[in-house]
Amino acid sequence: MESLRDKVAIVGMGCTKYGDHYDKTGEDLLVEACFEAFEDAGIDQHDIQAAWLGGGITGQNLSHALKLDFVPTTRVENWCATGSDTLRNAALAVAGGFYDVALVAGFVTKPDGHRHANGIYGGGPSGNWFFGEETSFAGPPAGTFATFATRYAHHYELTYDQLKEGLGAIAVKNYANGLLNPKAALHRKVDMKAYLEAPMISWPLGLHDCCVMPSGAAAAIITRADLAPKFRDDYILVRGIGMSVGTKQGRLDPDYDWVHFEENVIAGKTAYAMGGISDPLKEIDLACVHDAFTVVELAAYEDLGFAPRGEGGDYAKAGVFNRDGELSVNPNGGLKSFGHGVGSSGIHKAYEVYKQLQGKCGERQVKGTPTLGLTHDQGGYPGTYTTVITLLSTRD
Repeated sequence: MESLRDKVAIVGMGCTKYGDHYDKTGEDLLVEACFEAFEDAGIDQHDIQAAWLGGGITGQNLSHALKLDFVPTTRVENWCATGSDTLRNAALAVAGGFYDVALVAGFVTKPDGHRHANGIYGGGPSGNWFFGEETSFAGPPAGTFATFATRYAHHYELTYDQLKEGLGAIAVKNYANGLLNPKAALHRKVDMKAYLEAPMISWPLGLHDCCVMPSGAAAAIITRADLAPKFRDDYILVRGIGMSVGTKQGRLDPDYDWVHFEENVIAGKTAYAMGGISDPLKEIDLACVHDAFTVVELAAYEDLGFAPRGEGGDYAKAGVFNRDGELSVNPNGGLKSFGHGVGSSGIHKAYEVYKQLQGKCGERQVKGTPTLGLTHDQGGYPGTYTTVITLLSTRD
């Protein structure tokens, strides 16, 4: 299989503040994020040869906003993994030599962020796939992941208090990181006491176990690695990408354990093989993972080899994943406090890794001199996920 390793580089990125942008349209947000990326790369929209968009209904949402006259623009949709899949598709085209300079962008606005059926969240722009005849199991995400959390506790023989201490460590960490990020949607100090006393959303998941879903946009300029030095010295390489798509195995297989996501495991192995990673905890400096719910971040620790099975909560409590820990996870605040951007989430995660690897994150900069970062985008429901893992690195 052909490898993407070090064939594609990111030479510019932009990201809006995430929040309640009721005074801005999706196009306004795209313009803000993209022009920050253009300035960062030292180009303008006339240098773009092709573009990919996560979010909206058509690529014309991006073309019209930026006046990309007659530039091929593709809209990508893959549930909450859309952002990273948008970057993956653009990277494949650039690595294949079809384009030298490409734009990757994603956005979400309040009207675009939710699709409902009888008041129940249906998962995104894809519509009500889970409410059709294909499956008899459906429900709000909080309830689904609450089931996952209770099964995890049962499987590893954790008491309620032990489970909540692990999940609470994740939430408190992400809130603390978000406080230091001016572009985060939430700036709130939450300690363990506040976490435990928060209203219950779907037992055992409380208010602080669930992410915030604001509006915002993010963008990246990518080019071939051999062309990157023409744009900047501190460009960031795409070291590897792995993707896996489940086909409802978890819903159809009675032996599914409900304590891991196989799609994460497979996508991670693919990315690690491409990137030459054998010990993720030791080799990766920071990771921005999908924490739509704290239990999803907990599972990612174990699925991606950051912690042994059943010990993700203990590692979190020990500070392994803190900003000054062995492997900083979600130094931007995560989806918990930075915000779940749906079609843009994978791109704003890449924005954080890009800036961290360049040493440009100020007081939230992770310890040491990071050289390798990971983004993890996950969309769907347990047992039928799409997962995209991207490895980004400084020059060797």
